[in-house]
Amino acid sequence: MAQRVAVVSGGTGGLGTAICTALADRGCKVFAADIAGDPARGDAFRAATAGRDIAAAALDVTDFDACAALVSGIEREHGGIDILVNAAGITRDTTLRKMDKAQWDAVLSVNLDGVFNLTRAAIDGMLARGFGRVVNISSVNGQTGQFGQANYSAAKAGMHGFTMALAREVARKGVTVNSISPGYCETAMVMAMPEEIRAGIVDKVPVGRLGRPDEIARAVAFLAADDAGFITGANLPVNGGLFMSF
Repeated sequence: MAQRVAVVSGGTGGLGTAICTALADRGCKVFAADIAGDPARGDAFRAATAGRDIAAAALDVTDFDACAALVSGIEREHGGIDILVNAAGITRDTTLRKMDKAQWDAVLSVNLDGVFNLTRAAIDGMLARGFGRVVNISSVNGQTGQFGQANYSAAKAGMHGFTMALAREVARKGVTVNSISPGYCETAMVMAMPEEIRAGIVDKVPVGRLGRPDEIARAVAFLAADDAGFITGANLPVNGGLFMSF
């Protein structure tokens, strides 16, 4: 079987790095698509992924044409994209009464428009080849809502609506589309919270701890596998029991 090619948006972040590593360790050629930024973040990414078949690719997911160009280039050089993981995300937290339009637009543009931009570019090739795995990284807060996150919660809930609709459109062509909703994990964003707030969150998690990025990555690898073809339109919660539903 030919080597699978994967693209992970937000690929140099905490979750993104773990996802890239998990896919590469399962034999994929991985492109970590992320906005050029903090050199220290780039150094940490390279150190964490050293020796694996992972390449960094500069990308602003809010730029529709740039997403199309990235996909086109990978398809031209490597024959196509088999796995797309939409993991790029930002927060601009404040209550709605204090939220300005720029804070709303920034979060929706990255967290939801970015999913459309990359998936729209990649989906035709997946359909033409008769195989594809799209995994969208949503959030427990898209399921429950969160104080001060009307923008983030709306984007993450919208992401799963996108997942279900697209899953219905492409299921007969060998392409699956699923979401993962992580709970609070040991990422830079969560660890930057004041310790007492973080402790309060952990108190509400039945398993009694934060998640690890590799636990989210393991779920991505499961849904992205060749033999996961009968799972589509699903949302997989990986939250330590913080939110339970059926």
